[in-house]
Amino acid sequence: MKKIILLLLPLVFGLSFLSFQAEAQRYGTAAGIRMGSNDYSRTFGLSAQQRIFKHVTIEGIVQSDFSRNTTFHLLLERHRPIISKRFNYYYGAGISSGWEESRIKNPESMQIIHTYGNPTTGVDLIAGIEMTVLNTVISLDYKPNVNLVGREEFFRGQVGISARMVLVKSKEQNKRKRQRARAKRKKNNETFGDKLKNTFNFKNH
Repeated sequence: MKKIILLLLPLVFGLSFLSFQAEAQRYGTAAGIRMGSNDYSRTFGLSAQQRIFKHVTIEGIVQSDFSRNTTFHLLLERHRPIISKRFNYYYGAGISSGWEESRIKNPESMQIIHTYGNPTTGVDLIAGIEMTVLNTVISLDYKPNVNLVGREEFFRGQVGISARMVLVKSKEQNKRKRQRARAKRKKNNETFGDKLKNTFNFKNH
């Protein structure tokens, strides 16, 4: 899996020059499942993405191996299309916290002390590719984590595969945004008109 990631990422960034005239993402809101794997555990969890700006989403991840590792992640991600907006690459960063196992090597006794239930806090990076097919977003990512507190290992990388259902399409989200903007302008215009009317009536009196 790691070899696949190493092969895919250079290809993704090599194709990034195709993205300048295209519009990324076919979804505004998507949620589903995520499976992760690293040298320590295999996790299963939930992933949800919400577009907040053009080409920018927030992703929340909750994952666990239902034994010694349970983590929460909040990521800000930048999306770029490859050829079309159905096929994107993305990258980003965020924060994480949870409870994880840790292994401490004792060079004097040649022993490894294994602990779990350690409260941890860290910083995440993420890079991946995604494709929207039949109202479902399939993605493959690599998410390295840098530990700040609670774990002996400074760095852990994780490969993840996600399948998220599109709950709100990008066109629908854009339409709602335009409707809210029009409603706000209408309200402001009505408020301004009422002020002018009240001012005019006051002067007449």
